Parts: sequence; structure tokens; C-alpha cells
Amino acid sequence: MRSTVEAITNFFAPPHCACCGAETTSSGFVCSACFTHLRPIQSPSCNRCAVPLPAMAFAGPLSSCVDCRNNPPPWRHAQAAYVYDDWSRRLILPLKYADRTENALFIAQVMQRAGAEMLRDADWIIPVPLHRWRLLKRRYNQAALIAKKISEKPGTPSYMPDVIERTIPTKALARLTARQRAAVVHDAFIVSRRYRSIIQGKKIVICDDVLTTGSTVGACTRLLHACGAERVDVLVAARTAQALPANKNDGKAL
Repeated sequence: MRSTVEAITNFFAPPHCACCGAETTSSGFVCSACFTHLRPIQSPSCNRCAVPLPAMAFAGPLSSCVDCRNNPPPWRHAQAAYVYDDWSRRLILPLKYADRTENALFIAQVMQRAGAEMLRDADWIIPVPLHRWRLLKRRYNQAALIAKKISEKPGTPSYMPDVIERTIPTKALARLTARQRAAVVHDAFIVSRRYRSIIQGKKIVICDDVLTTGSTVGACTRLLHACGAERVDVLVAARTAQALPANKNDGKAL
């Protein structure tokens, strides 16, 4: 019955590539041409912030980049499915701003493969939250859609969408430096009161769409650690190839 309904739906509204819009066999997937352009994060990459590295020699004995060795992030590991570039933007931005919620399925699948190790023994997967006014305007949280799809796979952590709340409607971070981003999100989140007593000892994966400087997921991580989380990892759809500098004289990412 389901296959019949799907066939009828596809006849009247053919599924399209999540990147270029060409017709495909399944909704929410990418065509073979676009798939070859997407750049997966592969070794060598920093195991702390997932930034691609030009060679293993840049990773050092801790398999991390220079920024993370000098200024370690609060989370344990970060993993990304793709490099954030023109092609991965075609997947992420329509999901985020243009109601292309079907893209969440493909993104979740590639993230699940990329983060298989950290997901294997984690207890919870938590999306970075939107403020309620932004959620009302957008009608959905793209990070929550992705996290929920990931949690539906066997052997993945429980989906916990409301552990962290965004209490301040922060301005857009895209044009800000790392230092400015950190200042904006510093007090923007809280851990929901009903979860504070049960976070103790939990292994948690924070889910988001893009990792740039890490200011947002860093703020969330510190809150979870303060409540007793055993470990926090970060899993994202895409990672910028280079973190934004804190200011003109300081190249360290926050």
C-alpha cells in the first residue's frame, strides 16, 4: 500500500535532487552529479573540531589542529559530514530557510555515517535549540529535524530536543568574528530545569547544521558539563574549512 501511494505521489510530484533540483528516484536525496561535488570530511582532519587538515603532519601527536592544541574546545570530539562550501550550502540553506525539510533525511544519513563512533555508545542526541520567537517564525528547527532522523536509526542515542533552551533571541552570527560570536551566545542558553538532575553521567552528542567557530556548541557544552555530563561530542552536517579569526591580531578560534 505504501509503495502504491509513493508511486502515485512521485507521478504527480516527482522527487528532486536536494542540491540542484533535478528529478531523482527518491525525495530528499542528491543526484549522482551533485554527489560527486560534495566534499566529505576525511582524514586528515582535527579530531577536536573536525577542520580539514592539509596533511597528517599538521595534526601532531594528539590528532588535532594548532588552534585546538593551543585553545582546546570544551567538547571531546567533533565530526562533520561535509566541508561547508557552495555545494553543501545547497543542501543546508534550503533546509534552514526555504522549507526544504525533506533534505533532513539525506543530511541525517551522511551525518550518522560520519559520526558512527561517537553515536555508538552515546545516551542522548541534543539539537542546538532555536529561540521560541525564531522557531515560531521558521516553524521548525533544522538541527532538531536532523537529530530526530539520526535517532531513528538502530543503535543511535535517544532524541532529547528540549534539554537545552535558548532564552535570548541572539542576532545572526554569520558576519561576526569568533570573539564576537562567543560574547553574543555567552548567556543565551540554559539547561531545562527538569533535566538538570538526570544529566549526571550522560554521554551526549550535540547536533547542529554548521560548525564555524564553535561558540554556540561550546556554550551548550559548558552547560552540560556543569550539570555533570560525562562527555559531550559534536556532530554537524558541515564544517567550514577554516575557523574565523577572533580579531585582526588573533587567529585563534574560540
